[in-house]
Amino acid sequence: MKRRVFLGTGVAITIVAYSSRNFFRRDNLMTSADQKFEVTKTESEWKEILTPEQFQVLRKHGTERAGTSPLDKTYAEGTYICAGCGLPLFSSETKFNSGTGWPSFYAPLEDAIATTTDRSFFMTRVEVHCRRCGGHLGHVFNDGPQPTGQRYCMNGVSLNFIGKSQES
Repeated sequence: MKRRVFLGTGVAITIVAYSSRNFFRRDNLMTSADQKFEVTKTESEWKEILTPEQFQVLRKHGTERAGTSPLDKTYAEGTYICAGCGLPLFSSETKFNSGTGWPSFYAPLEDAIATTTDRSFFMTRVEVHCRRCGGHLGHVFNDGPQPTGQRYCMNGVSLNFIGKSQES
C-alpha cells in the first residue's frame, strides 16, 4: 500500500508541476524578437525613453494597477497615442467608462493595433499591441457597448493623450 501511495503521489506531483509551468509563462506573447516592426529598439534604448512603469507594461507585458491612471477619467476631445512610438491608437469619441479602472474604448483607430493570443494565468485572452512598435497596450473583451460590443481595456501608462487643441 505504501508503495502505491508513494507512486501515486509522485505521479500527481509530476502532473501538477508540468501543468502549472504554463501558469506564469508569457512566451506565447508577441515580442519584438518575434516580429519585425517599423519602430524597433534595443532593450536599453527602450529603457532610455520610457519610464520604468511604461517599460514594464509596453515591453514586458505588465499591467498597471487598476484605478491608477489619470487617463481612465479623461474625457476631453482628442487622440490617445502609443507612449512608445507616438502612433495614434484611439479617438476620444470611442472612449467610455467601463468601471474597470482602466481607460476603455469600443474601437481602435484604423490600422493602429494588432492582436495576439495570450494564454498566461490559466486563461485565454486577446492581447492588444501597437502595430508599429509592438508595445503591449492591454486586452480586448467582448463585453463592451455598441456599436462593436468590444471593450479595449488599455493600460494608461502605455498611452499618451493629445487634446483636440494640441492636435495639428
